[in-house]
Amino acid sequence: MNYKFKTKPYEHQLKALEMSWDKEFFAYFMEMGTGKSKVLIDNIAMLYDKGKIDGALIVAPKGVVGTWYLNQVPDHLPDHIEKTNVLWKATITKKQKQRLSSLFETNEKLHILIMNVESFSTTKGCEFAKKFLNSHRTLMAIDESTTIKNPDAKRTKNICELAKLSRYRRILTGSPVTKSPLDLYKQCDFLLEELLGHGSYYTFRTRYAIMRTANFGGRSVQIVVGYRNLSELSEKLKPFSYRVLKDDCLDLPDKIFMKRVVQLSPDQQKVYKQMKQLALAELNGKTMSTATVLTQLMRLHQITCGHFTSDDGTVQELKSNRLEELMDVLAEMEGKVIIWAHYQYDVESIVKAIRKQYGNNSVVDYYGRTRPEHRQSNIESFQNKDECRFFVGTPSTGGYGITLTQASNVVYYSNGYDLEKRMQSEDRAHRIGQVQKVTYVDFIAEETVDEKIVKSLRKKVNIATQIMGEELKDWI
Repeated sequence: MNYKFKTKPYEHQLKALEMSWDKEFFAYFMEMGTGKSKVLIDNIAMLYDKGKIDGALIVAPKGVVGTWYLNQVPDHLPDHIEKTNVLWKATITKKQKQRLSSLFETNEKLHILIMNVESFSTTKGCEFAKKFLNSHRTLMAIDESTTIKNPDAKRTKNICELAKLSRYRRILTGSPVTKSPLDLYKQCDFLLEELLGHGSYYTFRTRYAIMRTANFGGRSVQIVVGYRNLSELSEKLKPFSYRVLKDDCLDLPDKIFMKRVVQLSPDQQKVYKQMKQLALAELNGKTMSTATVLTQLMRLHQITCGHFTSDDGTVQELKSNRLEELMDVLAEMEGKVIIWAHYQYDVESIVKAIRKQYGNNSVVDYYGRTRPEHRQSNIESFQNKDECRFFVGTPSTGGYGITLTQASNVVYYSNGYDLEKRMQSEDRAHRIGQVQKVTYVDFIAEETVDEKIVKSLRKKVNIATQIMGEELKDWI
């Protein structure tokens, strides 16, 4: 079709659009870093240009809804399309009410509503989404659609019911199967009821899972012990899906940078505000050394990570969303992953969470407290053993001289201020022996020092040598 792209598509993105653009339902099973968000926006624009839709409801995890609103839609939606683009917020202020009302104005614009998936566990979120869907000819899309894999979850039931009000439906995920092929059922049910030929999850499970009866505390339950007929299931997916791995995308850049937004908890917001006021008071009218300035930054930065060091030197934990967000990101990724964290406390928290989720042998560490005699064996386990998927370390210890080319995904759970350490740690995966494109994901708490640190490092600014007192005021 005759369509003018705002940003040039890669070859695999063009193929995805050719396969899907006018289909009523489709699944973009595209690995993280291959640009599935752009494909969806171009698909929405194509349908709008053809007069097929005038509304789009995009449902995404809380860590990426802001990116959809601030970056993806503005960056990729063609300029000729007039739009009303609104991000749902549960707290309805007067200003937010005006924004939401603009979605129902009678005009020729494309109306885009972006909501986080958690909103569909609430009556208010569901009722608003229903009103929007009833007011427009709509495409509804679920980004990271494994968030609706649980057939018993309230949000899954609500989203699948609301899907019936949209003519076009899309799901997007890099890992459609995070733990089990059974994850596919509700994702496909969102696209179309009984799309896989089963009217219930339980008949689907009977067809594709091997079950046995187990007794727990005198109660008999059915548990999954294996899977069957998977080639048949794979064939059923092919007519309405497109699978893309980074390995298949020869024209992608060697390094792909993404970000994941983490919302500060109320506890973090309170402590961050207090620490910010103290830092500004200390800066007023004083000349400070670089070391003192960086100490102020570090205190604020620690809070965004979910902890702070008290006056007696002990680490105090703050309720935080960061670790939960990390586990969501890891579930979306294929293959092995390197996770860098600036603080030893974070390394230990991450390793503990991964072991709980994926097993003791799934992760190795490489930081100041890793015993010297274990360091090389940890590298070898990560490079050579299939069961070891995750490498967690600090750039100051693990960022130099080691090879981790089995991973093509790198997560920066938290960043330091030293540009050299950042560049060196990036190159642990991106070096001779790496045959894949490498995706880097930065965790960012917006409107905090965290955001400015990442922005500076990506611009190749060495914060440790260039930030002084007056500039710090702008940072905090």
